[in-house]
Order: sequence, then C-alpha cells, then structure tokens
Amino acid sequence: MTNLHQYHFYFLTGSQNLYGEETLKQVAIHSKKMVDNLNNASCFPSRLVWEETLVDALSITKAMEKANTDPLCAGVICWMHTFSPAKMWIRGLKILHKPLLQINTQFNENIPYETMDMDFMNLNQSAHGDREFGHITSRLDLPRKVIVGHWTHKTWQKRVAQWMKAAATTVAGQNLTIIRFGDNMREVAVTDGDKVEALIKLGWSVPTYGIGDLLEEMNKVTETQIDTLMKTYAQLYTIVNTSDTVIATIREQAKMEIAIQKFLDDRGAEAFCTNFEDLHGLKQLPGLAAQHLMHQGYGFAAEGDWKTAGMVRSMKFMGGEHNCCSFMEDYTYNLEEGNEINMGAHMLEVCPSIAEAKPTIEVHPLGIGGKEDPARLVFTGKKGLARTVSLVDIGTRFRIISNEVEAITPPHPFPSLPVAKCLWKPIPDFITASEAWILAGAGHHCTLTYDVDEEMLRNWAEILRIEILHIGKETTINSIRNEARWNRSYYK
Repeated sequence: MTNLHQYHFYFLTGSQNLYGEETLKQVAIHSKKMVDNLNNASCFPSRLVWEETLVDALSITKAMEKANTDPLCAGVICWMHTFSPAKMWIRGLKILHKPLLQINTQFNENIPYETMDMDFMNLNQSAHGDREFGHITSRLDLPRKVIVGHWTHKTWQKRVAQWMKAAATTVAGQNLTIIRFGDNMREVAVTDGDKVEALIKLGWSVPTYGIGDLLEEMNKVTETQIDTLMKTYAQLYTIVNTSDTVIATIREQAKMEIAIQKFLDDRGAEAFCTNFEDLHGLKQLPGLAAQHLMHQGYGFAAEGDWKTAGMVRSMKFMGGEHNCCSFMEDYTYNLEEGNEINMGAHMLEVCPSIAEAKPTIEVHPLGIGGKEDPARLVFTGKKGLARTVSLVDIGTRFRIISNEVEAITPPHPFPSLPVAKCLWKPIPDFITASEAWILAGAGHHCTLTYDVDEEMLRNWAEILRIEILHIGKETTINSIRNEARWNRSYYK
C-alpha cells in the first residue's frame, strides 16, 4: 500500500531578474539551505525537493507542469524570497492541479538593526513578495493553504507537516479503490451515495464484486498460509480458548483475511466493505479478518458503507504509520444527567489500533446474518482526545462532519459484551454535540481517530473543496445551523 514517505513536495522559490546575478545566487543558496534543513525535521512525513529559482513566466509554467506529471509529487510549496511580480505566476498557477501551500517566511529570523543596508533589503523581501503572490492566488480563487512564521520554529514546521499529510492524502486518494463485497445494506440511506461523484470529486473508485468472486480466492488459500497468519495472530493477540472448535473458527477468519488481502492487492485496492445481508457461501461474517486488515492500514466499513471505508483508509494514511484509527458506530448512550456518555462499537469490526490493552481473540454467537459464530477481537478503546469523522452525501455535495471527543476509561466492566468498544464524551457537551451531529446529517457510522486533528482534516477538505462542519468547544446549535445554511449557498 502507499504511504506518506513515498511522496515528495516541490519547493518553489520566486524572484525576478531585476535584482541581478549576485542576488539570485544568494536567493538560491538560502532556499537550498532551508530545504536541506527542513528535510531533517523529524515531524516532516515526506521529503522536499528543491527547484531552481523561478524568475519568469516560462520557468514557472514548466515547474508547474513538472509537478503535475510527477506521480509522486503530492504538492508544491511556494515562497517568494524577493518580490516576484505575480503576473508571471498566472499561467503556471492556472494549470496546477496539485495541492498548493504558500509559506510566508524569510531566511533570517530577526531584523539586523545595526547592519541592515539596501543590499539586505533587496535580498530579503518576503514580507511583501508573499503578499503579491497571495493576491494572485486569491484573484484566481485557488484552493491553498497559507502558513506564516519562521521556518526554523517547531510550531511552523508542525503546521507545514500537517498540511503535507493532508495534501499527500488528497493525491493518494485520486487512485483509491474501495472494493464492495456485495452491495449496500438494503434500504439504508446514509451508507449509500453517488459513486460517480465520488470518483469525480474524491478520486475514489468503488467497484462491486459478488461474494462468489471472494470464494474463488478463498479456495486458493493453502493451509501453510493459514498457519503463518495464525502465528501472527498469536503474537499480536491473546487467544482465550484453544479448543479445536475455536481454533478452527479462527483459521476460517485467517482464510478469509488472506483471500481478501490478495483480492484487494491484485486490484490495487486499499479499502473494502462487507454486508451481512450478502454472505452466501461464506461460513462466517468477516470479523477478525476485517479487524486485522484494518490494523495493517486497509480501510474498512460494514454494511456496504463504502464512504466510511474510504474515510478510514484516508485517516489512516493521513495519520501516518501505526496511527490509532478505526471504523466505528454509535451504538448506545448513558443518559445519566451530567454524565452523558456515547458508547461506540460494532458487531465485530473495530480496529485494534485503538485498543487500551492487548486484544483477545474470542468466538461468540453473533445473532445476526444466520452464519456460524465468528471469531473477533475483543478489547476496550484507549482514553484520550480523539475525534469522530463522518462523510455523507447530502444530495448536492459531499459533507464532512467532525466532532472532538474525549475517549474515557469505562466506569464499569462489560462482562457480557464480547465485542470491541470505546466510550467517549462529545465536546462541547453531549447534548449540543449530538444535536449538531444529527442536524448536520452525519451518519451512525464514523471514523474514530486519535491522530488526525482539526487543522489536518480542514486542510484536506479545503484542497478537495468539500464542505466541512466542525463540532468542538465553540459550537452552538445556532452556529452549526447557520454554517450549514451559508455552506448551502457556497458549495454548489
């Protein structure tokens, strides 16, 4: 599968020929040194590629064409070291279809009060060069990010890294394939949506395959392959019961996992969804199989919910390797006044990346789907600040809804609940957040992530020009209503 480290970003420095050869040499030295140092920043997920200083419309256009045709270029970062007349940038910016970041910084951190002369002034003009560039990107109405600050500061570097993650997720998403085994769960609205528009807007391809196609792949799985995966299970998880019947059930999940992964990899797919109404020849509903595939970075959602499967993959990609992110469903509430809690879970398929402790593999009746009792991972989600994210199709457009939450340790054990679960308190409070979530049309399925923050998510939405509604500590019901109304006019 693709990851953040595979991508790079072009670092484009703007100037002009007016300042002479010596100044341009110094501009190149400065920008090259910045790139070299930034590539050593531990927070950067991808490498910067330094390009020669851009001084005219032709060189700018060629640089943008190069970025467009480089499949591993996830975006361009533009910085005006000196004043760079913005008319030169119009043709290049008009053809750019990679994410754009404008940094407003300068090589020196401080004003050299005692030694500053006109040579220094002519060389270090980012303060107004970047404003000239900002004007033309605004006039062209380009989706872009602006980050201000000194390039050596950790806070500045972290914000750039966050944007890089969102930009790479956008570019990687242009090739995302989400396999649907069977179709959407019958008569369910929020899990369905416009798959053609998803390909146009997000780059997501969502083909469907019958369960018979998966069964053919399962018939090719060998006992040796299953033995190898069983060893992996034993290393990562605790197998509670080692009876022959339980082990046989776990091996069936391993067989499904091997087949599903091969099926996905052969088609270049990185996400999938299943549906307990479309099981046909399967002995069990994929439980442990889906959970362990998510643990490896694949996107997943149940009940044919391809949008959430795509979001799980996108949030896992954006969060980086080994991040805490899972498919999740709002299941039940604790409505004690002043202590309201939301419990998220699913029948089987919650990713163990969010587990507080080592998960156990258990076999229990499912009570739905009419198949054998499936093996699944049982655990409780870890405490900490997180967010739930939902992508929905509201008819005229896609909308992302994000809610900050505080995941908590359960106040009591769940001795009779053999599934993975997580408890959280929505922010700003249970009632406001829940009413806002419902008013925004968000689904009962979501992506629970501990690693993707609001700025990263908003960066991603801005690059894609997709509506985003954020529910957090400043949210009121009036504010969410008004923002949704304003967005109705803007996102057409």
